[in-house]
Amino acid sequence: MKKAGLFLLTSVLMMMSGSVMAQCSLCTKTAQQLGEGPAKGLNNGILMLALTPLMIIGFLAFRWWKSNKEA
Repeated sequence: MKKAGLFLLTSVLMMMSGSVMAQCSLCTKTAQQLGEGPAKGLNNGILMLALTPLMIIGFLAFRWWKSNKEA
């Protein structure tokens, strides 16, 4: 369980770092037109929308790994 918590913490910290602010070309053009403040909001929105499915997949993968480990 400690390893899962460490993995989750590491994942969240990586998602919050500035180096993951990449996006598709259409979103980049839109963000450039909006200005500095709204562009940061757009980036945060994209990251928040991506974080939920990744957390669900991670949880399911952990449960699958845990059940196969015990068998």
